[in-house]
Amino acid sequence: MIGVCPATSNLRKACLLTAFLFLLRTPALAQASGSSGTTFEEGEGQITFEAVTELVVLPLNVTDANGDFVSDLAVDNFRVYEDGRLQTIRLFEREDMPVTVGLIVDHSRSMEGKLSAVSAAVSSFAHSSNPEDEMFVVDFSDRVWPELFQGKTFTSNVKELEGALMTVGAEGETALYDAVYEGLERVRTGHREKKALIIVSDGGDNASRHKYAEVLKLAHESQAMIYSIGLVGESGEEERPRVLERLCKDTGGLAFFPRWLDTVTETSNRIARDLRQQYTIGYAPEKKVSSSEFRKVLVKVSAPGRGKLHVRTRPGYSVSGDKSSASISKGPA
Repeated sequence: MIGVCPATSNLRKACLLTAFLFLLRTPALAQASGSSGTTFEEGEGQITFEAVTELVVLPLNVTDANGDFVSDLAVDNFRVYEDGRLQTIRLFEREDMPVTVGLIVDHSRSMEGKLSAVSAAVSSFAHSSNPEDEMFVVDFSDRVWPELFQGKTFTSNVKELEGALMTVGAEGETALYDAVYEGLERVRTGHREKKALIIVSDGGDNASRHKYAEVLKLAHESQAMIYSIGLVGESGEEERPRVLERLCKDTGGLAFFPRWLDTVTETSNRIARDLRQQYTIGYAPEKKVSSSEFRKVLVKVSAPGRGKLHVRTRPGYSVSGDKSSASISKGPA
């Protein structure tokens, strides 16, 4: 479900405006467009209509040559291409939008001695986030157990997050893939338009049932950007940090490997800033997306006089073959 979003409140407004303008310009077509996805009805003293739409939604970061966030761009500064074809931008937001965030925390034996730093980092992240963010925790060692907060999956309460992490020790092996898979399943049940996972682990996987290919496929079907804080050893020779880097790159996120535990909090604050300093762009694909088909997405930004700007977003998306969880929304706008 990567990049394709249900028509939630803000998207509904965008779709409603688009449909309204369409009806104003082509009333005759609108009255006869039931098969094309828009219906038109006229009652006593009022006109109602229903628009059916599909939107691909991309959160993206734009930085200048110094790596600083560029916050004052307009929709005309962006061009979006899907499989090389220019798309029409239907949604544009540049405000700090709340996020559904999943914290995937490694509690395997190798994390012993690191968990206090992890708890401090999570606490700092929560304090730096949008107050309207909703967060959840998936702990893992050689098994995976999602935390509940008074019976609920999500919380915005920092104390509840801290409590969930401090009550679990370090033991067992590492089921990293299983934990990320569980996080991707849970994050798409969130109520925020933007979604993210943050993996805190020292790398490695020696206990998962799921394979990397399965995780990557679900990531491509998810709206979530994946970030990671890799607590690897000084040698940095483990293979799994490269896996974390790849997952992050393929979803538009970032991978961090702090050398010292006392810098983990700084890293988590950077992730919080990255999530808050984003634009959100949405477009309706010109071509219908079939199940499991991967669509490449390219976003270009141009602002004369601003120098070379860099844009980071997910490189593409696919949709699930399961209609019950498909990420393309087809319904009233």
